[in-house]
Amino acid sequence: MSISKTYLPKEAEEKWYSYWLQHKFFRSVPDDREPYTIVIPPPNVTGVLHMGHMLNNTIQDVLIRRARMKGKNACWVPGTDHASIATEAKVVAMLKERGIGKKDLTRPEFLDYAWEWKEKYGGIILEQLKKLGASCDWDRTCFTMDEELSAAVIDTFIHLYKKGWIYRGVRMVNWDPQGKTAVSDEEVIRKEVNQKLYYIKYNVVPDELSMMSESLATHHSPLTTHYLTVATTRPETIMADAAICINPNDERYLHLHGKKVFIPLIGREIPVILDEYVTMDFGTGCLKVTPAHDLNDYELGQKHKLPVIDILNDDGTLNEKATILIGEDRFAARKKIAVLLEEAGALDKVEEYKSQVGFSERTNAVIEPKLSMQWFCKMDEMAKPALDYVLNGEVKLIPEKFINTYRHWMENVKDWCISRQLWWGQQIPAWYLPNGEYVIAKTVEDALVEAKKLTQNPSLTTQDLKQDEDVVDTWFSSWLWPISVFDGFKDPDNADINYYYPTNDLVTAPEILFFWVARMIMAGHEFRGEAPFKNVYLTGIVRDKLGRKMSKSLGNSPDPLDLIEKFSADGVRVGMLLCSPAGNDLMFDESYCEQGRNFANKVWNAFRLVKGWEVDDKLANPNKIAINWFESRFNQALVEIEDDFAQYRLSEALMATYRLVWDDFCAWYLEMIKPVYLQPIDCETYIRTISFFENILKILHPFMPFITEELWHDELFGGRTEKDCCIVAQLPDNGEVNTHLLNDVETVKLVITQIRNVRNGKQISPKEILSLSVKANSAINYDQFEPVIKKLGNVDSLTKVADKPGGAISFLIATDEFFIPFSENIDAKAETERLQKEKEYLNGFLKSVNAKLLNERFMSNAKPEIIEAELKKKTDAEAKLKILDESLAGLAT
Repeated sequence: MSISKTYLPKEAEEKWYSYWLQHKFFRSVPDDREPYTIVIPPPNVTGVLHMGHMLNNTIQDVLIRRARMKGKNACWVPGTDHASIATEAKVVAMLKERGIGKKDLTRPEFLDYAWEWKEKYGGIILEQLKKLGASCDWDRTCFTMDEELSAAVIDTFIHLYKKGWIYRGVRMVNWDPQGKTAVSDEEVIRKEVNQKLYYIKYNVVPDELSMMSESLATHHSPLTTHYLTVATTRPETIMADAAICINPNDERYLHLHGKKVFIPLIGREIPVILDEYVTMDFGTGCLKVTPAHDLNDYELGQKHKLPVIDILNDDGTLNEKATILIGEDRFAARKKIAVLLEEAGALDKVEEYKSQVGFSERTNAVIEPKLSMQWFCKMDEMAKPALDYVLNGEVKLIPEKFINTYRHWMENVKDWCISRQLWWGQQIPAWYLPNGEYVIAKTVEDALVEAKKLTQNPSLTTQDLKQDEDVVDTWFSSWLWPISVFDGFKDPDNADINYYYPTNDLVTAPEILFFWVARMIMAGHEFRGEAPFKNVYLTGIVRDKLGRKMSKSLGNSPDPLDLIEKFSADGVRVGMLLCSPAGNDLMFDESYCEQGRNFANKVWNAFRLVKGWEVDDKLANPNKIAINWFESRFNQALVEIEDDFAQYRLSEALMATYRLVWDDFCAWYLEMIKPVYLQPIDCETYIRTISFFENILKILHPFMPFITEELWHDELFGGRTEKDCCIVAQLPDNGEVNTHLLNDVETVKLVITQIRNVRNGKQISPKEILSLSVKANSAINYDQFEPVIKKLGNVDSLTKVADKPGGAISFLIATDEFFIPFSENIDAKAETERLQKEKEYLNGFLKSVNAKLLNERFMSNAKPEIIEAELKKKTDAEAKLKILDESLAGLAT
C-alpha cells in the first residue's frame, strides 16, 4: 500500500484520538504495575484554551505518554474548577440578557441557572484539550462541585473548625465592588495606571493660645500657617479620615504636635498623631489615616485606637457615613469632590501621577481594601510541615530557584480569608440562631442537634436556624484536589487513593506556587500524613517575541485551535516545547510551530524514502559501518534523553531527539545507506533501517503522538494487532555505545563537510567527481570509512600520502591534512590569507588553554579528566599550528 505524498495531520488526529479512546488506552485502574499519576491543574469552567494551557498540558501529556511507554500504569486525572467569582459573573450576565436580575431570584433558582450554564459551557476547555492530544483518563473527569468533592470541602471546613483553625472575624480584605465579594490576593492583578495626585489643605483647629499669638503677629511664619497639606490619589475617602499622621522627628511640623485639623468640606475634627511609620521625605510628610479603606492605615489606626469609618457600600457607592455625595459611585465622587475642594479653596494643586492599582482578576473592577466580617483559616501551624517537605527534598520544586520564594511565603504566611459573598460554590456550614450565636454542622439536622446543646433549648426547630449565605473560596476546594479526585475523604482507605496517592508530578505556573501548590501540600499533610506529589514542574509565562505577556487586550495571543489547524497538533506541541525551559518565560513565535510542522514533514518524507526502496535478497551488506555507527549514536542519544527527562529538562530532551532524527538519521545515516537511484538495497540494511525507524517513532511519540501512531501502523512494519499501538509500545532499552566509533565518524563527517565547502567555494558541481588524499597524523583508520567518504563526498578515491601534493587545495581535520587536486592554478595569496586566519584563531585558542593550565586554582580544583582534556587541547592545537606553518612555508616558495 502506498503512502500519501504529504502528511495529512487533521485526518490522522481525528482517527487516532478516536481509536485511543475507543480502545481505552487512556484508562487506568489499579493493578500490579508501578503507578505514575498526574492530576491536572483544573482549568476554570469559564475558560477556553489559551497559550498557557497549551504549554502546561503539552508538558503533562509528554510526561504521561512517556510513563505509559515505560510500562507504568499511567493515570492523568482531568477536571475543571467551578471558579466561583468568574462563573457567577457569567451567569449574572446571561440572566441580564434574559431580563432577569439575581436579586429577583431565590438562591435555589439562581443555582439552577448556574448549573444550566455549566452544563452548556463548562466542558468546552476539556474538549479543546483533546485536540491537543491530551491523553487524560476522561472516565475520571472531576468537577470541584461534584457531590463527593463538595462533601469533602464541607467535611474539611468542619474538621479545621473543630481544631480551632477556622474562625470568624472582622478583617481587612480585598473587596470586589462589582462582584460584591472578598477576593484572594492571587485574584488581584496589579497594574500601573495614570492617576492624579490631589494636594488637599486641612485647616488646623485653632486653640486659645494660638489665636492670641496670631492677633499680635503681623506676618505668618511657616510654622504658624493655618493648614497642613496632604497628597492623596483618593480624595473621595477624606470623609473617612480618622487622623493626620506626621513623623515626630519632622521639624517642619513640631508646632502641630497635639493639634487637631478640620476635614475639608465636612468640618469634622480629627487629631494629628505622631508615628515614625511616616516617611519625612515622601510627599508632604503628612499622611491621611483612613482605617476603613487602607490596610496600612487600618494597622496604624489599631495602634493609635482610631475610629473606623466605612463610607463605602458593597457596590462601591458612598453611604450615609460620608455625609456628602451619598449614593455616588466612588469614581464619580472623586471627580465631584475635586471640584468641591477647589471651590472651597481647599485644593492646593493637582499633579499627574503613576501608581500601582489592584484590579479584580475576574471582573476587572478596581479593588477596595475593606473591613469585612469574614471566615478565616489559620495558616501558621499548617505552613511549617508544608515548608519542611520542600526544604528536605520530599517535594522537589523544578527549577530549584523557586525554593527561596516558597520559603519566604511560608515563613511570612497570613491567615486565609476563605469566605466569598456569592451563591455559586460550597455554602459555608455555619447555622445562625436568632440571638446571633452559630453552630458548625454538615446538615441542618446536625445543626439543630448542636444548637440544642448550645442553648439547652429542646424546643428549637430547623426554622430557628439560618445558614450562612457565603460560600468558601474556590481554592478551598482545589487545595483538596489530589485527595478528593480519588475519593480520599469519603473513603480514605479505598483502592484508588491507596494506589495513586501520592501522585508523581504536578505541572503548574509559579504564580500559584503558594496559593495552590503550598495549600495542597498542607492539605496532604493534614489529611493523608504525606505530601500529595513528589515533583512540582513550574512552567514559565508564555510571552510574545517582544517579551510581552500574552493577553486578549494586547491582541498578541494566538488562538491555540487556529495554530493546531495551521501547523498540526504535533507541530504546535513541538513548537511550544522548543522554547520552554522549566521556570523560564518562553518567547513564543509562530515560527516555532512552523519548525514543528516541518519536523513532522521531515519524518514523513524520510519514511516515504525508506518505504520506496526495493530490496534485493542477494545483495551483500555494504553499510556495516553506517549501521554500527547509528546504533551507537541512537544508544548515546537515549542516555542523553533519559538524563534530560530525569532532570525535567523537557526542552533539552526534545532537542536531543530532534537532532538525532533530523541530523543523525535523516541527514547522515539515510544518506550513507541510500542506494543509487533506481537501484535496490540489500536486505540486511533494509531490515536494520526499519528497526531503527520503529525505535525513532517510539522516542518521538511522547512529543508527536499523532504522526508516530499513523506511521506505526504502516504495512512496512508488518501486521499490527488491534492493541499493538505506538502509544503503549515499550521505549527502547539502552544499548552499548562505541565511543571510539562515534568519535571517528564525527571526524569523517567533518571531512565530508569540508569537501562540500571546497565545492561551494570553488563553484564545483556536486556531480563532478573529485580525488582526495590524506596525510594522516592521527590513529584513525580511514580505510574502513573510505566507502562513506567516497559516496557522500563524491570522490573517486582516498589516497594516503606522505607529503603535500602540488597544485592542491588543503584542509585540516584535527591533525590530519587532506588534499584535493585542482586543475586551475591555486590562488596563493587567497590560500595564504585563509591559513593565516586559521593560525590566528588557533593561537588565540592555545593562549586561553595555556592560561587555564597555568592557573594554580584551576589545576588544584579541576577533576583529573578535565585537566587531561585541556592538555589534549593544547597538544592538538600545537600540532595543527605546526602543520599550518609548514603549509604556509610551502606557499611562500
